[in-house]
Amino acid sequence: MALRRDFLKKTILGSAAGILLPEIASASSFDKNESIEKGYTFLFQGDSITDGNRTRNTDWNHVMGHGFAYLIASRLWFDHPEKEFHFFNRGVSGNKITDLAERWQTDALDLKPNLVNILVGVNDTESAVKGNKENTSQSFETDYRSVLEKTKKDLPDVQLVLGIPFLLPVGRVKEKWEIYQNELKPRQEIVGKLAKEFNAIEIDFQSEFDKALKNAPADYWIWDGIHPMPAGHELMARFWIKEVHKKLKFVK
Repeated sequence: MALRRDFLKKTILGSAAGILLPEIASASSFDKNESIEKGYTFLFQGDSITDGNRTRNTDWNHVMGHGFAYLIASRLWFDHPEKEFHFFNRGVSGNKITDLAERWQTDALDLKPNLVNILVGVNDTESAVKGNKENTSQSFETDYRSVLEKTKKDLPDVQLVLGIPFLLPVGRVKEKWEIYQNELKPRQEIVGKLAKEFNAIEIDFQSEFDKALKNAPADYWIWDGIHPMPAGHELMARFWIKEVHKKLKFVK
C-alpha cells in the first residue's frame, strides 16, 4: 500500500507539472515581436541591387522589382496573409548615399515604415575607384549617419536593417580587385559600425557571398562583380530573412 501511495503521489505531482510547465514555458519564451499589429510596413532602400528594374507605377507584376527585395516580399506575403504586411521598394539604380539623402523625406520618412532596409555603398566605392576625390569614406560615413539620425528622429521606433555592401572578383571589378577592395573595405566597416551605433540589424552580405564561393565560382553568384545573378538574389533573400528573424521572430 505504501508503494502504491508513493506511486500515486508522484503521478499526481507529475501531472500537475505537466499542466503548469507549458504555461511557464510559454511565458518565458514570449516575444512581443510575435504579436505585432497587422499592417507592418517594410521599406527597401538602396541602389540598383535593390531597384531590380522595378516599375514606377502601380503595376504589381513588377512593382517590387526582380531582386532580393521581391523574393523577400513574395515569401512573407505568401506565408503570412493574416499579418497584412506592406512592402515598398524605393531602390534607385546608380544611387550613392548622397542620392538617398536627397530623396529621403519623400521615399522613406513620408512612407512611415516600421522597418527600413538600406543597402548602399557600391556606387560610392566605384566612384572613388574612378577618381572622384570628393567621394571619400569619411564623407560616406558623415552622410550615412545623417540619414540614420534623421530617420530615428522622425521615426523613433523604426527598425533599421543595414546591409553590408559587397563585391566579388568578376569582370571589371576583377581587373582592379585590389583597388576596389581598398575602397570597399572602409565603407563596409563604416556600415558595421553604424549598425551597432543605431541598434540596427546588420546583414553581412559579403561574408555570405564569400562562403558561397565554396559551392560555385564568383560569376555564378554575381555576373559582373557587382550585380547578383538570380542565385545571388536568392542567397541574399534567404540570408536576410535568417538574420532579421534573430531579432524579429515574426519574419520567418
